[in-house]
Amino acid sequence: MTSIQEVTEDTTDLESGHPEETGTRERAGWVPRVAVALCALAAVGAAWFGWAWIGAVGDDGLRYSRLRDEVVRSGSQAVQNLNTLSHRTVERDLALWEDSTAAQLHQQIVQGRAAFTAEIAKAGTATSAKVLEAALTELDEAAGTARIIAAVRITVVPPQGEPVVKKTRLVGELTRTSGGWKLAALTQAPDGTTS
Repeated sequence: MTSIQEVTEDTTDLESGHPEETGTRERAGWVPRVAVALCALAAVGAAWFGWAWIGAVGDDGLRYSRLRDEVVRSGSQAVQNLNTLSHRTVERDLALWEDSTAAQLHQQIVQGRAAFTAEIAKAGTATSAKVLEAALTELDEAAGTARIIAAVRITVVPPQGEPVVKKTRLVGELTRTSGGWKLAALTQAPDGTTS
């Protein structure tokens, strides 16, 4: 049986403790406090970034920027498509012309498809284009219309002889359709042709 005196001595030993044990207990005490502080800091950071993200999703500037990028991307691809036509892939190329256009330009391509096919077969040429740069010059979201200007490198490979390369600037007028943004008109930019 344990006496009261022995219990008192054990308690005194624990309270006085050795200096090394006391330091260990003190260090062990600050670890949970630091962990709690770091968790609180992480929670505040997550809340702030979440709030900023929610604000950005609803931001009109971000939405307009995405729309602008979509118009330039679609317009650039359509300009490139309409300047690419080879006697080897004429049917596929003309299908891309039709798919890239709307309104009156689309009707002209559909109506002139047989003539285009005959012309390219007779010429035996292969024309390819690459849009070097493109920029949006107008965008009316409500009306569903836009305009881009594009710098294009066009390479024409004749049946015999060396390829001919030229650079030109084209203006594309786009309209929004159920299938995305399509070219409604394509014209040469003023003073836009350079060799």
